Amino acid sequence: MTTKTRVLRPAEWDEWYDRLDLAFGGVPEPPEERELWHGLTEYDRSIGVWEGGNCVGTAGAFSFRMTVPGGAPAPAAGVTMVSVLSTHRRRGILTGMMRRVLDDVRALGEPLAVLTASEPGIYGRFGYGIASQELALEIDTERAGLTGPDHTDGVTLRLAAPGDVQDRCEAVYARRVPARPGMLARSPGWERLPLLDPEAGRAGASPLQCVLAERDGETAGYARYALKPEWGPQGADGTVVLRDLEALDPEASAALWRFLFGIDLTSRLRVRNRPVDDPLLHLVSDVRRCSPRLRDGVHLRVVDVGAALEARTYACPVDVVLEITDPFCPWNEGRWRLSGDTKGASCTRTSDPAELSLSVRELGSAYLGGFSLAALAGTGRVRELRRETLGQTARAFLGEVAPWLPHGF
Repeated sequence: MTTKTRVLRPAEWDEWYDRLDLAFGGVPEPPEERELWHGLTEYDRSIGVWEGGNCVGTAGAFSFRMTVPGGAPAPAAGVTMVSVLSTHRRRGILTGMMRRVLDDVRALGEPLAVLTASEPGIYGRFGYGIASQELALEIDTERAGLTGPDHTDGVTLRLAAPGDVQDRCEAVYARRVPARPGMLARSPGWERLPLLDPEAGRAGASPLQCVLAERDGETAGYARYALKPEWGPQGADGTVVLRDLEALDPEASAALWRFLFGIDLTSRLRVRNRPVDDPLLHLVSDVRRCSPRLRDGVHLRVVDVGAALEARTYACPVDVVLEITDPFCPWNEGRWRLSGDTKGASCTRTSDPAELSLSVRELGSAYLGGFSLAALAGTGRVRELRRETLGQTARAFLGEVAPWLPHGF
């Protein structure tokens, strides 16, 4: 039986999402989570693959604006809800959906597509490169203390119900977005995601809690967390599970971390997702007691080379001809002259000789400034065609801070 790919109709959402659940193990999501994703679905950007009357593949995209180096937001499609039923693998369904999604992204004029991967090995063949990483920590708070900054006297802490201070927290988050590449501006509806707290997903921890850092009556930061009480032979041995933390200055940040380290009846702080250059690593007295672990974060795909490279700025002057290979999106193939600096850039097609050769996948990895083109050259997939071009270009692409995606989609 043949399959047909088409835009999702609102009346089909439940079946479409049921197929997604089935492809990811078949365990139904809590009603609160399902309702959230139902409300966030962009139907004109969601597709299903149908065989007769049955949905056998799903994919979609969200309309985002992502911070890129230089602090500006760039349109980015958040590719999501991708699944193929196990009975229909190796029939080209995933490739067809990826082709449709990227064609639609290009038609909408979005220069970037981003995703978080349940299986990182899948998306490289479609031109996605790993563009950021996530830092996870399991901190022994009885053996790792905090050092400086010492002057936090002007910061006061206040416990509050997460829903009651949602607007205050979102205002802090919005001010933080331009400061780090990879962060997403949250459009209406997305402010509900950090508060999603179904009981089935707590794994024995408390409902979500929130502490505000305030200065002169204004919110300077917040932390949302849960407590998982546990007892051992020596007494209390609980865990603080951090959901998210944002602060507008080092003093507010330090005050929040000190609070989390010092909660009564706990001896561990579990941190799920922080930037790899988080200042916390330099505040703790013993980083080995934090058990740091890295994993891939955002996977980025350059959909329009010229528009994407013009959307960001560069750490130092750069003038280079790039030879881009991109068999999946051939409109990107060829030579592009990139000229830019800290104020802006131009990127146009050229017939001049190429100076640096790379695939669109490596370009995606380097785009947010978290991975060096010089380091990627060690894979053999970035090649210097004119001497001394690689080092200068690599320095230009690097960012001041590591890229980071605080939450998935």
